[in-house]
Amino acid sequence: MSEPEGRLTPTSPAALTAAVVLGLVLGWLARPVTTAWLGSAPVVTWVQPALLALVALVVGVTARHTHVSLQQRREPMEPHRAVNRLAFGRASAYAGALVGAGYAGYALSWLGLSAELAGQRMLWSGLAALAGVAVVACGLALERACRVPEDDPDA
Repeated sequence: MSEPEGRLTPTSPAALTAAVVLGLVLGWLARPVTTAWLGSAPVVTWVQPALLALVALVVGVTARHTHVSLQQRREPMEPHRAVNRLAFGRASAYAGALVGAGYAGYALSWLGLSAELAGQRMLWSGLAALAGVAVVACGLALERACRVPEDDPDA
């Protein structure tokens, strides 16, 4: 059975899973590839998890505002604005999955190594991965907030 014409389906779990797998592989490969090409691995500091947390905060606040406007107050929203927020939520979920998993893969690539900054890289990469999970959750929340109630005749 196909979806009615003009309706969008929610973010695909398969696509999110593919982004996570791709991110893990690319993150895990980052250390050996950059070490071979540049002679050293990238350093991860507090900036990366902080920026991802800021992105999660922006997406989360947008999701909350959208939810209150559309679901609780039932205020109308211009169609282009609703589509923009839906696209922003979906893109945030996919990007958060890819980037967060990339940092997780990078952290995993340091397990068992006694390199100079291995512990620091694992810590900050792990925190960035957690912030990436927050971006995914907030992106999915924003996408969900953009749903039009089933009983809306203008849907």
